[in-house]
Amino acid sequence: MAVNIRRFTDYLPIAGVRLGVAQSNMRYPERDDMVIIELAEGSQCAGVFTRNAFCAAPVSVCRQHLQHSTPRYLLINTGNANAGTGEQGWQDALQSCQQLAEAGQCAMEQVLPFSTGVIGEPLNMTAFERGIPAALQDLSDDHWDRAAAGIMTTDTVPKGYSQQLVIAGETVTITGLSKGAGMIKPDMATMLGFIATDASIDAVLLQRWCGQLADSSFNRITIDGDTSTNDCCMLIASGRGGLHIDRDDSPGADALFAALKQAFQVLAQAIVRDGEGATKFVTLQVNGAAQPQEALDVAYTVAHSPLVKTAMYASDANWGRILAAVGRAGIDDLQVDQVNIFLNDVQIVENGGRCASYQEEHGAAVLAQAEFLVRIELGRGDCSDTLWTSDLSHEYVSINADYRS
Repeated sequence: MAVNIRRFTDYLPIAGVRLGVAQSNMRYPERDDMVIIELAEGSQCAGVFTRNAFCAAPVSVCRQHLQHSTPRYLLINTGNANAGTGEQGWQDALQSCQQLAEAGQCAMEQVLPFSTGVIGEPLNMTAFERGIPAALQDLSDDHWDRAAAGIMTTDTVPKGYSQQLVIAGETVTITGLSKGAGMIKPDMATMLGFIATDASIDAVLLQRWCGQLADSSFNRITIDGDTSTNDCCMLIASGRGGLHIDRDDSPGADALFAALKQAFQVLAQAIVRDGEGATKFVTLQVNGAAQPQEALDVAYTVAHSPLVKTAMYASDANWGRILAAVGRAGIDDLQVDQVNIFLNDVQIVENGGRCASYQEEHGAAVLAQAEFLVRIELGRGDCSDTLWTSDLSHEYVSINADYRS
């Protein structure tokens, strides 16, 4: 039921990055479920991670390794999240890193582990014995498409992005992939994202950029309001191209950041478009907030309202549900007579009440579209923010009721 999304296949290779894919039988037989991303010596890697207090063992190990080493391998398995698994989960995550380190001839700390899938079950360690050698044997710079499919769980389509452009006289390539369809509400959204460029970017700057880029993309999407235990987003700079960025004011820095922002947003929005049971892709824009957090609070309250989301699914122009969600967003001293709300260009609320020119059929026509904009004007200040969400359908309930079956 994905919304206006197709399988992306036009991947461009990134010099210094190779990917291998294998069938490890982690949870399901005869499907690609293990991916290794190999980074050439000298590559830089930055990441942002879930803020869920029950973060999975691989997230904790990944954070630790990233702080103390320069990664050579990223190891990703699907089918099992290795979350809620206690000390054994921690040891299993370390053991998987050790297995790849020995096979890839690097230090264990140079392996970053990532897991996604069912929570609360012990990791199938024999799967790594099968998958790691096979994935290493499969390493190639043109396996991005297979890797995107190999990290899927409830996704219906692999998600990818690739672009090549000239910046400051140098050809730069950006390629990435992401996965996620449910349990999506960031604080860093179950999602994984891996974006790579052949540009050289200073390590400290790369980490700061990764956080800023995630905040404008993966941290601005929501499907169901659930923050996963395993969310990670990684930004890789192989340094094998001609563009070198050391500071924010380096020649080409602004253009490269803008290009990376586009990649991050396309991959993040693809997760919403493929949201579990989604039939609508909705942009929620809040303007006129007194503080940036106010705009986000209003947007998330509307986006997480089951009443709003089910009305969107039914193409029911029940605008009172949106108005009520704005009113309970916790905005101090909200002047309701300053609030205006639009569905695309159709104004439904004017000065806190039903717009005089509004007709029900016009609102219903907008909500019947696969994509539309909900714009909320608070009239309190100059702060704005935007996030992307989906509707809530019968299929979402069915998918999650049957997920472990």
